[in-house]
Amino acid sequence: MILTYHDGACIRASAGETTLVFGPVSKESKNFKPTNFGADIAFISLNNPDMNGADEAARGERQPFVISGPGEYEVKDITAAGFASGSKWGGEARTNTLYSVHFDGMSLLYLGALGDTDLPKEVLEMDAPDVLIIPIGGSGALNSAEAQKLAVKLEAKITVPVLFDGKSLKQFLKEAGQESTKPVDKLTLKPRDLVGRQSDVVVISS
Repeated sequence: MILTYHDGACIRASAGETTLVFGPVSKESKNFKPTNFGADIAFISLNNPDMNGADEAARGERQPFVISGPGEYEVKDITAAGFASGSKWGGEARTNTLYSVHFDGMSLLYLGALGDTDLPKEVLEMDAPDVLIIPIGGSGALNSAEAQKLAVKLEAKITVPVLFDGKSLKQFLKEAGQESTKPVDKLTLKPRDLVGRQSDVVVISS
């Protein structure tokens, strides 16, 4: 699996000929660059132009299967579950969906623009995710300190921050005791790469 970060809360996960996108940016967004690639499945966590650009994840005949709320899903060989949570992204209280996804032999937990540190019971009872994608920049989502506390609680092997600026990223790395972490262009993972890893922060540059 290859993870790349595009802007805002937008993460692309690819393996073989299958591409997933989490939080695609709409062309209506005033904060982030629109998503500009085709995907097979689009996970929409929040109904806001910063994260609901499913149309921007379509290319020609490649139209994504759109998942946009709580529930259980199975598409191709991918299983996913969505759980309702809270966010104040955009300045108002709204529902944010967390997604637990099994893809390419690994588990991802995508938190979108989560603003609540109290996660649904079902999420807390799940096995620790291999990869946790977590917002750290505040503005109605988790801030750096809240994000680090939640990352510790979830015991992910690898944590990938999104929705950050330079200041919040620096603070998050400090909270995690990983100030020497350098950004990478992409994160390539196989299940064997996860052996022995715990609470590693990987910053993917956009």
